[in-house]
Amino acid sequence: MIQTNHFRDLLTEWPPEKVQALIQSRTERDVAAALGASGQFDPRHLAALVSPAAEPFLEPLAQLSAQWTRQRFGNAVQFFAPLYVSNYCCNGCLYCGFNRDTRSTVRRALTLDEAVAEAECLAAQGFGHILLVAGEDLKNTPPAYFAELTRRIRPRFASVQIEIYSLSLADYRLLVDAGVDGMTMFQETYNPTVYAHYHPSGPKRDYANRIDSFERAAQSGLTFVGLGSLLGINDWREEAFYLGLHAAYLQKRYWRTSVALSFPRMRPAHGGQPPAHPVSDANLVQLMCALRTQLPDVTMTLSTREAAGFRESLVRLAVTKLSAGAKTTPGGYTEKTEAEAQFEVADQRSLQEVAAAVAAIGFDPVMKDWDRAYSK
Repeated sequence: MIQTNHFRDLLTEWPPEKVQALIQSRTERDVAAALGASGQFDPRHLAALVSPAAEPFLEPLAQLSAQWTRQRFGNAVQFFAPLYVSNYCCNGCLYCGFNRDTRSTVRRALTLDEAVAEAECLAAQGFGHILLVAGEDLKNTPPAYFAELTRRIRPRFASVQIEIYSLSLADYRLLVDAGVDGMTMFQETYNPTVYAHYHPSGPKRDYANRIDSFERAAQSGLTFVGLGSLLGINDWREEAFYLGLHAAYLQKRYWRTSVALSFPRMRPAHGGQPPAHPVSDANLVQLMCALRTQLPDVTMTLSTREAAGFRESLVRLAVTKLSAGAKTTPGGYTEKTEAEAQFEVADQRSLQEVAAAVAAIGFDPVMKDWDRAYSK
């Protein structure tokens, strides 16, 4: 076993060709063994559960996933809203509507007062958890912008989290001191070759810096760290394996930090490319249920990228956190804006409509599940 001081060290044990060979070599016997040993992470068991050999076992896998989810989370489903503050970006990611090279994109960055107004609108709708989102825009939205915005809106929310660019340890600590309690960031893909193709320019091209961000975030004192792959730019089975490996590593090494997984499937985006590796509904169910049975304590988040109805189906099986009423344009909650969205929203229902749908299938919508005293 290689000594691991960072997750990147562990990745040297699991190059993509080895992962693919392991997944493709799994048999139905391996799948049955993995189902029988659920609840504790084992990379070989995860490989079996996301393999083609597991497809005939989708129903028992889903049932097992639902059992683990209810045991660990009960019937609670937490709600949150994303607040986009800028669609300026200095990266050239080929799949993203914020791509700096898409000249026709209408750009917008919110002032602090405008962002506060957006947050107030979300608070008035009943949201207690908010996620601040932006492209990599150090001119309009540097770390100090998010620190000041958080200080101004924190009294209205139980939780303020970020989904922005990679930060230094000092900048993560700056935001923790301001009241930010969590971050989400998508590695997009764990395959270095695929990563280089989809990130031809900009700071995000640095694969190692991005993947190290999750550990810097955990070291800074953030309570929640969320990760995910952009499903559609690489083989989903390979990405599922690495997501599990990464989450298990963070849980073990940074046990004071709660780990969350997100499952964004590629959606149409202004100037973006279609998925090279489409992920079907059945694929997504297999991926999520496999990870739930291996990592029963992780929060599983599903955004409005997915359609109404299907989202409720996944709540039954694995999902514990949902966004609702989401606008993916800066200023989208308080004004009619020409600014470009990051992607097209599939589920356009309001918070009240999604909460009612979740309650109708026997689950408990949660808008706020702790008070300020929980945080530093």
